[in-house]
Amino acid sequence: MAQLRQDYELFLKEDTIVVAVGPEGKEEFAKYWQENQMPFYGIPDPDHTIANQYGQKVNLIKLGRMPAHVIIDKQGMIKHVYYGASMKDIPENDSVLEKIRELK
Repeated sequence: MAQLRQDYELFLKEDTIVVAVGPEGKEEFAKYWQENQMPFYGIPDPDHTIANQYGQKVNLIKLGRMPAHVIIDKQGMIKHVYYGASMKDIPENDSVLEKIRELK
């Protein structure tokens, strides 16, 4: 999430709202959000309700939820999904921004 925070202004320039969904409970998630001064929206999802709706995988051998990026247009339609194969498999912001531009 720090990676998204770093380039948050670039996402805003692309008229993009960033929302992060995390596996923590409400209190733990809020504490992390405040301590790290996250400028975008965050939603705690300890029961994996949102993760399951978007097909995000959980792999206990690899320490939990695998990264996922979902690009949703203003009409609520999913336009692109990326599922990481490991906890380190997170696309660079430049590639996400490029995909957003392609989809416009």
